[in-house]
Amino acid sequence: MTHQFDPTSLREYDIRGIVGKALGPADAIAIGRGFATRIRAIGGRRVAVGYDGRNSSPELEAALVSGLVAGGVDVVRIGLSTSPMLYFAEATLEVDGGIQVTGSHNPPEYNGFKMVLRHAPFFGDDIQDLAALAASGAWSEGAGEVTTADVIDAYADRLIAGYEGGAYRIGWDTGNGAAGPIIEKLVQRLPGEHHVIFADIDGNFPNHHPDPTEEANLADLQRLVADKNLDFGLAFDGDGDRIGAVDAVGRVIWGDQILSILVEPALREHPGAPIVADVKSSQALFDRIAELGGEPVMAATGHSLMKQAMTRTGAPLGGELSGHLFFAGEYYGFDDAQYAAVRLIRAVHLSGRSLTELRDAMPALVATPDLRFPVADARKFAVVDEVIARLESEGVEMDLTDGARVTTADGWWLLRASNTQAMLTVRAEAKTEAALAALLAEVDAQLAKSSVTRVAA
Repeated sequence: MTHQFDPTSLREYDIRGIVGKALGPADAIAIGRGFATRIRAIGGRRVAVGYDGRNSSPELEAALVSGLVAGGVDVVRIGLSTSPMLYFAEATLEVDGGIQVTGSHNPPEYNGFKMVLRHAPFFGDDIQDLAALAASGAWSEGAGEVTTADVIDAYADRLIAGYEGGAYRIGWDTGNGAAGPIIEKLVQRLPGEHHVIFADIDGNFPNHHPDPTEEANLADLQRLVADKNLDFGLAFDGDGDRIGAVDAVGRVIWGDQILSILVEPALREHPGAPIVADVKSSQALFDRIAELGGEPVMAATGHSLMKQAMTRTGAPLGGELSGHLFFAGEYYGFDDAQYAAVRLIRAVHLSGRSLTELRDAMPALVATPDLRFPVADARKFAVVDEVIARLESEGVEMDLTDGARVTTADGWWLLRASNTQAMLTVRAEAKTEAALAALLAEVDAQLAKSSVTRVAA
């Protein structure tokens, strides 16, 4: 038996697509068969499996488990869970890998699979290898066994182990995503006053889409904080690996700003350590890391690439603008928005200031969000290469970690190709709106030379 995947579902970091169009139960079986083959090839035998709250997740999880079992591996089902809870299970149970059925922060019609092999991200060539195995049908054969494990209480206890964060009045918005149950358990263990909204899991996401990187999705949380006069609010994406935050006056604290708050206690405990941030992050963050005696490390965007950079450098902490925050040192090295919430509360407490005061103290900069615009997959990387070649011929200095990040007297701008979609991304940051406009004009002039116009997706 062989299987062909829809090539659009084979992303850089995971397998993901619209259910019924690019992804379905047959794909889930093939993923299970291929992953089982890889597990068996390294002498492994057991895989942990979880799934998020999307309407299509139970069916895909069942198909995935059948594929794993047919490939001769034993499956430990942890049930409905966040991605970090699956990572926790993979890190603490006697298993050789893990798969989470999740559409992450995508719209309701999407779903997908995030994979871990022996505590390391399974991505890039690994995903292409699953496709090659499916096309050849060269799968392992066997008859694995299925057991279940309830890890939510152990996970909640681990989140607050040694808690020293004080008591605050906090709003929590889980957006009807998979984080609802764990947040309800977490707030029972935390001191202070807690108000949780949209904790019931609903794959239709009836209140707002669970993606805290879009400010519009934080409106309910901002209202909750204002109405109840809370200290701050925290929000999570559909599978609980991205965090968002708002302060007492409703200002969004973006992922790189959250990381800048976490840096001080991290460097107090790990003096001089490297701290990893992605290429989209503010220059103020890299300056803050250096100011506190740490080693700023700029890494490529993408949770799998960030985990690699964390391992390579031995960094205790890392993060992306998108709200993926990674904790090694005392933790397991993966991105965990629930643990990030606990660590943020702790960092605020240890600072002796409010989150609002910490936000006030940040440099006054203006920045674009991710400006994403469609460019064909066959063309997107070529456009970036053309821009880099022109800039190099002009003697412009830039960082080429992931695309081109160009620093000027006005600020900086970034042009990179998305690894997961037919898109280019632009981001820029400056001290004034006029300077920001000038930076974007530079980008647009370069894009025009490659016959590309930046139009919002």
